[in-house]
Amino acid sequence: MAMSQRRRPIARWETLPFLVALLALVALWAPVVALADEPAREAMVNVARLEATARRAGLRIVAGERLVLVTDRPARAGDGVDDLPRIFDEAFASWCEHFSLDPKSAPSWRAFGCLMSDREVFRAAGLLPVDGTIPDFANGFCDRNRFWLVDPANPAYRRHLLLHEGVHAFTLTLRSLAAPTWYTEGIAELLATHRLEAGHFEPTPIPRRAEEVEQLGRIEALRRLRMSAAIPGLADVFATPPSPRHDIPAYATSWAATALLAGHPSHAERFRKLETGPLDARLTARLEASDGWDGERAARDFDAFTDDVDHGYDFSRSAIEWTDGRPLTRRATSVVAADRGWQPSGWSMKAGDDAELAATGLSGVGRAGAIDLESTADGISLRWYRGRPLGRLLVAQWAVPAEGGRPRFVIIAEGATARFSAITTGALYLKLNAPPGDLAGFDGQIDVELTPVSAATPKQRRGDVR
Repeated sequence: MAMSQRRRPIARWETLPFLVALLALVALWAPVVALADEPAREAMVNVARLEATARRAGLRIVAGERLVLVTDRPARAGDGVDDLPRIFDEAFASWCEHFSLDPKSAPSWRAFGCLMSDREVFRAAGLLPVDGTIPDFANGFCDRNRFWLVDPANPAYRRHLLLHEGVHAFTLTLRSLAAPTWYTEGIAELLATHRLEAGHFEPTPIPRRAEEVEQLGRIEALRRLRMSAAIPGLADVFATPPSPRHDIPAYATSWAATALLAGHPSHAERFRKLETGPLDARLTARLEASDGWDGERAARDFDAFTDDVDHGYDFSRSAIEWTDGRPLTRRATSVVAADRGWQPSGWSMKAGDDAELAATGLSGVGRAGAIDLESTADGISLRWYRGRPLGRLLVAQWAVPAEGGRPRFVIIAEGATARFSAITTGALYLKLNAPPGDLAGFDGQIDVELTPVSAATPKQRRGDVR
């Protein structure tokens, strides 16, 4: 046997190119989130074994690359069940994109779902445990990469429930999810909400139209909570307790908190970075301790969102610029952009002080067929939104409403001319009345003149108001 040659020592400087290359690779892949550790992935259920059990029980099986779905629901033409695995596969790619995961890093990942018309069929087949390990759920439940859902009659809601539980399966196994309830349920609602575009999955974290999310009811639930002065604040949502039987308001408010943090320009980047870290019990604490976090601002943003939320809500056009404004001690002007939500006027008033407004100009407020619609500050009666003409100028202050509940923009004046009183000491905010999802179709501006009554001329004080 030949003697091995003795290797010379490597000088430290000779390792520099290697270290530089290594650091470059780290920087290149820094945004990519690591998958769950091997013990967590090994704990996943054996989908092939469960599929074999379903076949022996004579259950209907439809499968795709990422989902094996079994059901006791009889095959019906046009019920959409056969399409669910393909839609699940498309959603899986969207979830990977949200979490910056490479789908190729989990080539063998599959979920096993049970779509149940009769739970007893699945209990008898050994596909629904009877040993108490699975709670008595109302609509759906997920255990690692397998889940169950009670079959609803509506196809759109069936898809949503399936994808909601699918997000749980994805995050529990690929992200080792052990987060507080608001995030666990909120992210499942956010990533499951979708519409079909030519039969294919298209994520719509905030639904564009009610008919695209039949029976989902999250936005409607928030509106009912607002109207009954029962809407929770952001801190209340963060404290949502775990439960196998959440009601619709709990799902709706968890969705709203997650949608705000993921979509609002003041919070989205921070939330994205938060999601690259552990999704564990300290998630909320890490959020609140993150650089630049302003809990008071976030709470106010949440209240503003839940007050104005509607289908198609666009954070880029509806995010609030919170400012104090200068005291309104003399005649002043402000401009209202038609394609934005609530905007600071630049001026503030003391509680009980009076002022007058006069607004001029025309704004584009969408279309009626082939006709471009224009409106003065009084709005147009051709269309109404929330009890007021479309395009009508609204003046508000941020305050707790008289009926109680969370703070909101309380309207204190409206229209082209008005005399009004401040209900609190604070800034004046302006906007044109419109569904938040329609703002992209608006254009132009309205010019507003604000005059404190003490500075008004006698002729102005005799003017017609509201």
